[in-house]
Amino acid sequence: MERTLGVLIHGAGWVAGEHIKAFTANPHTKVVAISSRKLESCRKRAEEAGLDGVAFYTDYGKALAHEGVDIVSVCTPQHLHAENTIAAAQAGKHIAIEKPVANSPAEMRAMLDAVNKAGVRTVVSFVLRWNPLFETIKAMVADDFLGDVYCVETDYQHDIASWWTGYEDARTKEKGVSALLTGGCHAVDAARWFAGKGRYEAATPVEVFAYSGGYRKGLNTEYNYFTCQWQEAPPLEYDDLEMVLIRFDNGVLAKVSVNYGCVMPYTFPIEVFGNRGTIKDNRVWSHKFPGQRNWVTIPTILPESADVSHHPFQGQMDHFVDCILNGRESHCNLADAVKTHEVVFAAQQAYQTRQPVKLPLGIS
Repeated sequence: MERTLGVLIHGAGWVAGEHIKAFTANPHTKVVAISSRKLESCRKRAEEAGLDGVAFYTDYGKALAHEGVDIVSVCTPQHLHAENTIAAAQAGKHIAIEKPVANSPAEMRAMLDAVNKAGVRTVVSFVLRWNPLFETIKAMVADDFLGDVYCVETDYQHDIASWWTGYEDARTKEKGVSALLTGGCHAVDAARWFAGKGRYEAATPVEVFAYSGGYRKGLNTEYNYFTCQWQEAPPLEYDDLEMVLIRFDNGVLAKVSVNYGCVMPYTFPIEVFGNRGTIKDNRVWSHKFPGQRNWVTIPTILPESADVSHHPFQGQMDHFVDCILNGRESHCNLADAVKTHEVVFAAQQAYQTRQPVKLPLGIS
């Protein structure tokens, strides 16, 4: 009989609740421990999920040593992801890592080394790969609805501000690094995903050029789109707007942007252009619809909310557990996620040099 895999949830913030729900619903896993800086946070998450008999820790080392832990879900602030992941790998645990995975190429290199040495499985929470619209678009690309894809455009338009519980860390240059890293990496990963021809293949970036700008950096005011009002708040320490051009190894070009200055609710526009069809969000024009006179609209769930409860964590974690049980790597493992993050760090270089940056950066 196959034993149940024990899960340690490390970090008890907003997204941890969704990780707990997903692992609790999976028939092969059980949340056995939660660790955080505060015991009260651990208790709160357990009570919300109706969990009994779960151990609580404020010491991560002791939590990793808890009997029966097979999987660690890293849900801490992004500047802690690298050290948390390395410690989990050294303890021999499989790891689900929230995005972004790290704040520098050096951190990613150390993470890869630790994971490869330990031989553990990983998945990174580019969770939109399991969004129903994403799954539909990816299947249509693989099934030749668009012919050969030659251009992808994805945009992360989100008024990130102090309404978010993680804002105090994420707004700083030291801990958040950039808008493209903190949130816009979802758009970079989406561009890679749709530029890849295979059903579970993301394209490999080989060159990046980018500009950054916007208006919010250093301002002590922000727009709150929940209340539709301007209010005082601590400032962003980096540009709120980044626009990136990417060339992939298969010849596909992509335009990706992140916009934290937009005065509007969250949106995630998607455009995929092929030589035999086009997709704009959930609208399709394809050679597979002879005599088409108007867009075909797909009645599906779009990535139209920033609320983590809207994100398909169940699909992601079910996929990850299946990878562990069957001894295979995820298409969204750490090694693959490094390619997405390389675009972010190459953009940082381009802002300084005003020159295109060749990839890879020598991480993997």
